[in-house]
Amino acid sequence: MQNPTTTTLGYALFATRWLQAPLYFGLVAAQGVYVYKFFKELWTLILMCVSGHATETYVMLAVLKLVDVVMIANLLIMVIVGGYETFVSRIGLQGHRDQPEWLSHVNSNVLKVKLATAIVGISSVHLLQMFVDVHHTSRHALLWGTVIHMAFIASAAILAYMSGPMVAHTDRGHTDRAPAAPAQAPGHASRQQAEPESAPLPTAAAIPPQPAPDTDAEARIHAAGFPARKVLEEFDQQHPRGLDRDVLARLGKADFVDARRNVVFVGPPGTGKTHLAVALGMRACQAGHRVLFATAAEWAARLAGARAAGRLDAELAALDDHPLLIVDEVGYTPFDAASAGLFFQLVAHRYERASLIVTSDRPLGRWDEVFGPSAPALTDRLAHHAEIVRLDGDSYRTRRAATAWAD
Repeated sequence: MQNPTTTTLGYALFATRWLQAPLYFGLVAAQGVYVYKFFKELWTLILMCVSGHATETYVMLAVLKLVDVVMIANLLIMVIVGGYETFVSRIGLQGHRDQPEWLSHVNSNVLKVKLATAIVGISSVHLLQMFVDVHHTSRHALLWGTVIHMAFIASAAILAYMSGPMVAHTDRGHTDRAPAAPAQAPGHASRQQAEPESAPLPTAAAIPPQPAPDTDAEARIHAAGFPARKVLEEFDQQHPRGLDRDVLARLGKADFVDARRNVVFVGPPGTGKTHLAVALGMRACQAGHRVLFATAAEWAARLAGARAAGRLDAELAALDDHPLLIVDEVGYTPFDAASAGLFFQLVAHRYERASLIVTSDRPLGRWDEVFGPSAPALTDRLAHHAEIVRLDGDSYRTRRAATAWAD
């Protein structure tokens, strides 16, 4: 039982994070200053070129100065957006077409590494300016400029090296925080106290136990058309970077199907998107829901066939008997306007009526590369009531193949 006074004090201290909000708005003002500085330098360069007084060295130095201003402005954006998201409050950008990919897994370690690498880039521009204008730069300034630049590189490398163990330590900390066990018989309790080291370690995330499949569940799993049987317990949660394990544990309850919400897995090939989609589909089957699985190309062919037969509306209505549809591999093949229109009809028909699980190799903001002009309206409906799960990392299949080759 927590002390109410302690809890109130903790909430009050946590609320002080909003004191940082004005600091980020101050950085926004600083961003405006750099915009003014950029156009002032650009106007000066244009006047010098038009008047014929600009030498090649002057133009190069002026351009480098413009690049320097832009890079510092980029650094400010990273601090403003990433810092606010990490230390003040989450920014609701899920599904926004312009959401930066790194923002979905930003934390203090990622932010520090990005800032360090940005500083190295700015330092590189300054050092290049010195070497371009070497005739007007003292050897002392060149020496110290090089030394400072190498110090920035070394510090960035150290931060990048340390961020890996720190993230792993954080994950282990989350792993060690297992939920309290239910009350047990005295005999069990005494055995636990006598043998504390023999107790099983908790998993990386509190994935709810898989229900025992009955005859009907097996029939639903067979009818779903899964390419293989996959379960959440077999998913390597340590492989993808930035995976929100709490979200995965919550989805494992299959409550999103009853709530008529969608799930979108986004990430490069081989990061486990299909595994998770199938595993959640199997959980839904075991929870009593009918599920259908197919790739995006297969869904396009099915809907095109129904339209050609003049029964597209009947086909969409028949799919309502399945509370969950899984669309795999969106983005691997671009669609023509007709197929894109069919996908929009599918998503629009199921909007707030039934659930979809979609896997894709690109964020929603780039789905115009697949669906063309239909993409904004399609993603708007898909993401409105959706869990967007980002998976980053190298291909699990490639990693296993490399390991097998090495063995």
